[in-house]
Amino acid sequence: MKPLVARTPLHTRAITFRGYAREDGLWDLEGELHDSKHYDYDSSHGFRRAGTPVHHLSLRVTVDDTFCIRDIETAMDSTPFGECTVADQTMKKMIGQRMGPGWRQSIDRTIGGVHGCTHLRELLFNMATAAFQTIPHAQDMKRVKAGLPRTEEGAEPPFYMGRCMTWDFNGPVVARVAPSSSVGKSPIASKRSSQSRVSRCASAMSVASWVTSNTGMPRRRTCANTSSRMRSRKA
Repeated sequence: MKPLVARTPLHTRAITFRGYAREDGLWDLEGELHDSKHYDYDSSHGFRRAGTPVHHLSLRVTVDDTFCIRDIETAMDSTPFGECTVADQTMKKMIGQRMGPGWRQSIDRTIGGVHGCTHLRELLFNMATAAFQTIPHAQDMKRVKAGLPRTEEGAEPPFYMGRCMTWDFNGPVVARVAPSSSVGKSPIASKRSSQSRVSRCASAMSVASWVTSNTGMPRRRTCANTSSRMRSRKA
């Protein structure tokens, strides 16, 4: 970016996401949010020095291959008020939900408003993009290591194609790195490309449908059966 006029730093919000493959075949996604001011100030709950975290929140979500949430853990190391720390108790309600279409609505319906923490919800919502950066690519690399093609023959194009200008089915990137998914060579790609130009959001090809076609798992927003089995085992 171009340099601007002289400025005074006031606030820094740092958000980090990390993805991990677990030995048991599941996946861990971790998010961390850190807010701090660049100056000393008096607040309603005491004096704070520059750099002291206003918020320091951590979230770990464990999902399976279908992006179904199997477990959630939180840590609220720094919060503006002591009462904030009880908000992590509601996060377990998201177990059994699936990252995919309706993800934001699922979060708002389950832990929205006064039933949860704004910043934990923010971490959880954006964690879905970290999951999609982590899991499909790792699965591709596992196939390559086994001597198999990155994508199964006849499989639908990856969910991210047709959802941004770089991954346009008619564009040079798809033609170069995934020619079998380009318009004219893939009926599914041609259909999705046509629909995305009408809707501007490629709604016809969701993450869930991609998971369904490539894993054989049922297309559902929730995975309540899995969640119930987990609770039964814990009981």
